[in-house]
Amino acid sequence: MDFINKLDAAVTVTDENDIIIYMNDRAKATFEKSGGGSLIGKSLSDCHSEASREKIREIKRTGKNNIYTIEKNGRKKLIFQTPRMSEGKCLGLVELSVEIPFEMPHFIRE
Repeated sequence: MDFINKLDAAVTVTDENDIIIYMNDRAKATFEKSGGGSLIGKSLSDCHSEASREKIREIKRTGKNNIYTIEKNGRKKLIFQTPRMSEGKCLGLVELSVEIPFEMPHFIRE
């Protein structure tokens, strides 16, 4: 699955205890100031505010995605957080962080 490692989006995966178990190259680079690849094996709780920790608990509890955009350092990103589910049980989270243009086309297809 080397294509995920080379994807032009940051991919971070956690286990059911919120421990980071995978980061692709882009995620390691994105979070370099916070430790990059050394974050693997560490808890998301160490990296997030209480409000963010509550959102993580909600995603895991409800099984619903959390999708939003952010602007940071002059860049706009789409953040897509989704539970990793198997047989109705949450096994952790997957977060995709994709840089997007400030202005982008929107299409309605039928």
